[in-house]
Amino acid sequence: MSTTRLTTEEVRHLVVTALVVHATHPRNAASVATALLAAEIDGQAGHGLSRVPSYAAQAASGKVDGRAVPSAEAVGPSSWRVDAGHGFAYPALDLAIERLAESVPGRAIGIASVGRSHHAGQAGFHVERLAERGLIGLFFGNSPKAIAPWGGNLPLFGTNPIAFAVPRRGHPPLVIDTSLSKVARGKIMLAARSGEPIPEGWALDATGAATTDPQAALAGSMLPMGEAKGAALVMMVEILSAALAGAHFGFEASSFFDAEGAPPGVGQTLIAIHPESLGGSHFSDRLEILLDAVLAQSGTRLPGAGKPERREQATRDGVGIPTALHAELQALASAKAHDSGNASR
Repeated sequence: MSTTRLTTEEVRHLVVTALVVHATHPRNAASVATALLAAEIDGQAGHGLSRVPSYAAQAASGKVDGRAVPSAEAVGPSSWRVDAGHGFAYPALDLAIERLAESVPGRAIGIASVGRSHHAGQAGFHVERLAERGLIGLFFGNSPKAIAPWGGNLPLFGTNPIAFAVPRRGHPPLVIDTSLSKVARGKIMLAARSGEPIPEGWALDATGAATTDPQAALAGSMLPMGEAKGAALVMMVEILSAALAGAHFGFEASSFFDAEGAPPGVGQTLIAIHPESLGGSHFSDRLEILLDAVLAQSGTRLPGAGKPERREQATRDGVGIPTALHAELQALASAKAHDSGNASR
């Protein structure tokens, strides 16, 4: 597959321009571009630049309100209810993170629920920013139906990502980021776009049979990791993200991938913990003892260990993206502005 290499700023400018001409406020476009670029650099291409065409189409059709201004209502000293306003999730999550970072230190713990939201991308991106502010971060999110209840054959729950990040002394935060399907649905979307088969054991077709055809998988259901135990965790996350935020459940939400229908209206929940308030001054020492014990065993590594090198390489050498995707982004960026007179409101 041929690739085109751009600087990070060239990529950011291209994404922002593509979104702005498709009825998105520049402020929101910048938030989206930052998150998608981070995912691309971190090796999470399914949550990266490949999302721009569908995001632009949804903003142009009104399925996503590209001009939405998220709002935050305090429901306690460090508890927030955030309304994404059927806009992109990233500006709403930016707001939630700011509110939590301001209010949690000194109060031990805080929570923010985000309703009327959209695809949240790489979940680790959000909790890592809390960890950079000295907080432990937990993220729960739901998504359109993709996983059937254990024993069933009709998709009901989303792939429902979870993420955790903890600050480290003298090191980047430890970040754990996973979805509760065996693989992220974005990987199947990428396989469908490239015409490549998927490995056996990732998904079932609409009849409940195992499939390696990504198109059949998208019409069927994803398999949860951990089988019955994983399916129970999927349900837990559905409750913590959608029910808690008053958002749509996976079976009620429209697709993240096309411009048809009503807004998805999914939910996310962020929990922030001030570690010293609960664990005392020895928290960092105890954390490093644990991580040293992990690394003392031959062949082990910490989750996300390769990210610092990827980020340094991107800063130094730029970002390589598929040439066909680059051409598609250029076409979107050069398209006639959709309702351009209102796009910067």
